[in-house]
Amino acid sequence: MLEAAKRACRVTAAAYDDEIKDLIAGAKADLAMTAGIPKETAEDENNPLVRMAIKTYCRAHFGSPPNYAQLKTSYDEQKAQLQSATAYAEGSTDAEK
Repeated sequence: MLEAAKRACRVTAAAYDDEIKDLIAGAKADLAMTAGIPKETAEDENNPLVRMAIKTYCRAHFGSPPNYAQLKTSYDEQKAQLQSATAYAEGSTDAEK
């Protein structure tokens, strides 16, 4: 996930690895703690929806991007999609659909 987040932030130098690792952790915590996404899902780096949300979060919070508002809106929309997806709802099963 680190390399994907670095590419999303247009960073190649290892000097920012610790900061980007913190942003990745922050994105996962935001998804799990504030959005109510199950922790297992929020930390699933193989899930393409979660990966995209993490990369968008990193882009929005790395440095001072001129398009912060757009990135924040995009992240919030991705988070809302994860929240509303039946597959990510706490305790949801296919039988409940």
